Amino acid sequence: MNTFTHRTCMVTLLLVTILPALVSQDLNDKINRASLHREVPDDSYMPPSGSQLQPVKGYTYINSNIFTTQVNVDENGHNIPGDAANEPSIAVDPVNPDNMVIGWRQFDNVSSNFRQAGYGFTSDGGLTWTFPGVIDPGIFRSDPVLDSDADGNIYYNSLTWNGYAYSCQVYISDNGGAFWDDGTNARGGDKQWMVIDKTEGMGAGNIYSFWTAYYSSCYPGFFTRSTDGGNFYQNCVAVQGFPFWGTMAVGPDGELYLVGVGEDEGVVVVKSTTAQNPVYVVSWDFAEQVFLDGHLTGWTPINPEGIMGQADIGVDISDGPGRGNVYVLASVERPTAGDPADVMFSKSSDGGQTWNLFPVRINDDPENDHYQWFGAMSVAPDGRIDATWLDTRDAPAGSYLSALYYSYSTDEGETWSANERLSELFDPHVGWPQQNKMGDYFDMRSDETGAHLAWANTLNGEQDVYYSHITPTYIGMEDTRPGTNSLSLSCYPNPFTNWTTIRYVLPNEGSVKIEILNLYGQTIETLFSGTQQPDIHIMQYQPVDLMTGYYYCRVISSTASSVIPLIRVR
Repeated sequence: MNTFTHRTCMVTLLLVTILPALVSQDLNDKINRASLHREVPDDSYMPPSGSQLQPVKGYTYINSNIFTTQVNVDENGHNIPGDAANEPSIAVDPVNPDNMVIGWRQFDNVSSNFRQAGYGFTSDGGLTWTFPGVIDPGIFRSDPVLDSDADGNIYYNSLTWNGYAYSCQVYISDNGGAFWDDGTNARGGDKQWMVIDKTEGMGAGNIYSFWTAYYSSCYPGFFTRSTDGGNFYQNCVAVQGFPFWGTMAVGPDGELYLVGVGEDEGVVVVKSTTAQNPVYVVSWDFAEQVFLDGHLTGWTPINPEGIMGQADIGVDISDGPGRGNVYVLASVERPTAGDPADVMFSKSSDGGQTWNLFPVRINDDPENDHYQWFGAMSVAPDGRIDATWLDTRDAPAGSYLSALYYSYSTDEGETWSANERLSELFDPHVGWPQQNKMGDYFDMRSDETGAHLAWANTLNGEQDVYYSHITPTYIGMEDTRPGTNSLSLSCYPNPFTNWTTIRYVLPNEGSVKIEILNLYGQTIETLFSGTQQPDIHIMQYQPVDLMTGYYYCRVISSTASSVIPLIRVR
């Protein structure tokens, strides 16, 4: 029995007995390094602490580019003291995008690392969230992964451990996350991922999942699919290239892509054109290396017991010139550049067969001693690519204080917008629930209005899960026209109940438009459109049908524009 077997004999008896004969010594050495990361319960369940702290309203932040609100809140929208939540995944209903569900690892008490399948749902586009509790209360669950099908059903893939082996169950909700079925055995293993085919081809509705080979419930296989809407998951098969710590995407013609760390510790993309056909056994077209000038890693000072993020893969499904392009993004350590973590991006324009020789560094800080970690990417149906990450560039020297950053590309990843900081700095080293990490990944979905991000931070002084809607500047929330003239805008009172006063100062004579926008940058009401003189202008806004929530007020003149958040309360 070799060294690898001794180190992992506790996983399953099957793994112990057959692994030495099936895995090379070189691969054993690589797996030994990575296998230190695994999801098993070390502590028993502890109930909530019953903190006597005064309830505090859940954290919310809004500006012209982002709306952020806490998801794991009580029925009054207050933060729950003494708990922890991390490693979120998000599903957006394609039929009604106002319906979203976020799942996460829920720690009811930070004094125990026992975690459960937490979840929250919204039906108003993320303005408010309901956190009913957990799926399968009292059962150890980890590694939440969510997705939706084309009909709007939500699927929650959850990992558990019975003391001897891993398994995953997939729960389905047909009412936006309010209720879930009893779950179906979906094979599985540690660090699983899931994606659902939303095309109209032969694979429509197929559910795909893969995980880490050496923590598999069905070794040597570590991939499965369901071709009947999640009623049954097929026998496991192995994946060419042995990828782990990665994600999946479905292309415009139903082709399936996987990305992860491969056998040589580099990033590998694997493709299947047969997975969509329910009568075929899944086979793999190829496994191609992707050069990111670095490698995915874990157990770094910034996230000591976790990784710096998984590899993300996305495909352009638009009808534009980039249709079928495949993109890979990851936070990688770059020894050749002397950088602990950069967000690196690469593109394939031939279906994953070849990749850019020179990857793109998306973070634009000039130094090479900062962490850009938990990189996440998603591709909008119109081809826009969104990227987010945590960044320490603004932190005092010697600290790991991090902030959320964002960039996007509208030209197939050739150029990227200037990096935008979208949050306050926070300390990722507070609120650890007997695990020295903030989880292992964030998750994002994009549409024409912007990016829907599920992420974790410690802005409350503890680990909590947040939803952010990020609006790219080109969509219209900011003025991009040249000019040096400024336009001053204010609203008072703000927040307001029945009315607010809009005050703006025009620098020049010209056309003026005053609009109320929703969170997605869409105009819902035009208050004025005409010509005005340069002066101080004041108007009272008394909405009739405006629901309580978060909005923007925007004033556009011939030479400038300004936009500010506007909040209506009860």
